[in-house]
Amino acid sequence: MDLVAKTRELGALLQQDERYLKLMEAQKANEADASLNELISKIQLIQMSFQHEAAKEDKDEAKLQEYDREFGQLYAQVMENENMKAYEAARQEIDTLMNYLTGILGMCLQGADPATCEPPQGGCSGDCSSCGGCN
Repeated sequence: MDLVAKTRELGALLQQDERYLKLMEAQKANEADASLNELISKIQLIQMSFQHEAAKEDKDEAKLQEYDREFGQLYAQVMENENMKAYEAARQEIDTLMNYLTGILGMCLQGADPATCEPPQGGCSGDCSSCGGCN
């Protein structure tokens, strides 16, 4: 079997999955939310202002702290937005799915049985001593 063709088939299946569809729906809701987009635009302006000030040789630490404070306030508002909450929840579901799928592939590369291998719950922590699933 051609790995690229099978990967494309898997991609098509992913795009039919309810988690993917939920993510796309949440993304559209975010794009249509004018107040959310206004907050995101403000955050981007603050980031640019911060970077501009930070690049100066005679940077004003008080300005940088103020930009950081404003950024934190706006970021909190963005993350409290109901559409953003729905998007983040949907994105986490997709991330969990993708970590699971890549976990299976990783185990297969280590010689595990593709039909029965199960990645450890919670995904890979990066500390191989914590699970031994790759050994």
